[in-house]
Amino acid sequence: MTTYLESERLTLRPFTAADADLLIELDSDPAVMRYLSGGAPTPPEEIRDLAIPSILAGYERWDHDLGLFAAHEKDGGAFVGWFCLRPLRGGPREEAELGYRLRQAVWGRGYATEVSQALLTKGFTVLGIRMVWAETMTVNRSSRNVMEKLGMTLVENTPTPDDMTAVEGSEHGDVRYEITKEQWERRQA
Repeated sequence: MTTYLESERLTLRPFTAADADLLIELDSDPAVMRYLSGGAPTPPEEIRDLAIPSILAGYERWDHDLGLFAAHEKDGGAFVGWFCLRPLRGGPREEAELGYRLRQAVWGRGYATEVSQALLTKGFTVLGIRMVWAETMTVNRSSRNVMEKLGMTLVENTPTPDDMTAVEGSEHGDVRYEITKEQWERRQA
């Protein structure tokens, strides 16, 4: 197994074609999907036929430097979810999205903050990233707390996308947070 990144308690690795069941299980938890689909699971065929091939193509597109990565606990190897650091398809490589989706069983352990900090460090010091952004629903306070702990700044409120208007809290819209390399370096000093 190739390691992409290690934090204190977790290891990130590239997904493989054999990992569909991990994502199917993750996306079948209504609590995990609450702010993404209103709790509806992602259909297994969508994960197998679209998500996995897209994730694998992303590694090729970004020279295995960026993408969406499986996260496992160092102690025992349990799959806990995924993290991403990747540009928009067709967007500038030096502007990357930070994202995460974790199994409900590991919520509240600080994994999102721990690994996101490690991703920012790698992005800004090794990968040539100059700005990292993250988006979530306005009402997703847990995810917003992680972004704020990382030193990210709220830069924009946006309407909820049309395909998510049935999700509880969608009337409050979405938020976008950003941090630049310079802002991150000031926090490290």
